[in-house]
This record gives sequence, C-alpha cells and structure tokens, in this order.
Amino acid sequence: MDLTDRQRKFLFAALVVLLAGAGVLLTIGTGSGRHKGSAQRSGPVAAPSPSAPSFTAPGLTGPPPSGGTYDIYSLLPFTQKDFSAAADVARRFVIAYGTYRYDEQPSAYLARMQGLVTSDLAAQLQRDSSAPGLLDQRRQDKEVSTSDAHLDSLRDMEKDQFIFLVTGTRHVSKGGSAPGDSPEQYAVTVTRSGGGWVVYAFDQANVGDK
Repeated sequence: MDLTDRQRKFLFAALVVLLAGAGVLLTIGTGSGRHKGSAQRSGPVAAPSPSAPSFTAPGLTGPPPSGGTYDIYSLLPFTQKDFSAAADVARRFVIAYGTYRYDEQPSAYLARMQGLVTSDLAAQLQRDSSAPGLLDQRRQDKEVSTSDAHLDSLRDMEKDQFIFLVTGTRHVSKGGSAPGDSPEQYAVTVTRSGGGWVVYAFDQANVGDK
C-alpha cells in the first residue's frame, strides 16, 4: 500500500506513540468535587432567595463511548509482529557490530551478523573489518569489546522499511584493563527480506539516513 505524505505523517505519529508506550485509551469519565468547610457565624441566618429555574443541556446524540484499548496497528501498513521483528534485528545488529576480540578472525566477527544483514552490507563489513591497520592496532592493544544496545526512536518508516535510531555502548578493554564505555548512536535502516527483516544500511546517526 502506497501512502500519501499526509497518511505517512499520521501513521508515523501514531507509531511514535507506540514506541513511547503510551497506547490509546478511549475512556471518558466525569466527576465532581466539593470544597468542604465550616465557619462560625453570629446573628440571624438570612432566608434563602427564590431558586432560579433550572436548565438542562440537551443530550448528546449517538451511543455513549465505550472504554477499552484501540488496536492502532489496524491503521498501519504492517503488523505488530513485523514492527517488533524489525526493531529486534536493528538492536541485535548493533550489538554484534560492537562485539569483537583482537585474537579472532574477521570471519568469526562476521558470522555473528549472519542473517541480520544484506549480502551487500556483509561484503562492506568484511572489507572494513579486514583492514590491516585496524587489525594490527587491535592486536597491539589486545583490544576486546562487548556491546549492548537499546532503541531510541523511529526516524522514518515505509511499508517495507524502517529507520531506527539505536544507541550501542561498547565496553572496551585493552591489555586486560578494566573496560571503558564507548556509546555511539546509529541510524539503522531495516528492510523486509522474504519472510523476515535485515539491515540494509547503517551509519552514525548524525550522518546516516534521514
């Protein structure tokens, strides 16, 4: 389903609400409160004045609203399962990207991303991870990195593509020293592939897909 700009903006705003965990609650309640207090008065009590005629507002037409939650995914061109799977791929990719050891072969590093990336991106990652200068420096420093990641927000979406902002934090140790944290935010583009999702492109968030 092709979306107009107006539809995309509406659906994007709706999905941001989902990411924030707010949900949509269609309940309406009424209530009233009274200020209570007492005061001592001296002297006679004034007689009440005649009451003004009461006025009743006309009733609203149509059935009363019913409480409950609304399935916002019925408005979106993908299912909740699709969105959750794509988000999980983005997070797992960032974790795998930031996890490596100085004494492992590049093939072992790339194997952790198998099934998470397109073939073109896998080839790019192979070239980058096999760069002699990078490998030599890591071996010299005896560098070891583990990583974790969390989703920050959704930058853009289409029917078969999402761009997530994901922060990955590498815990880097050199020469057996205590690990130091190195956070970095990425723009991760996830696209549909067959029955699943794979990372199509990624970069630092300030220069990645916008």
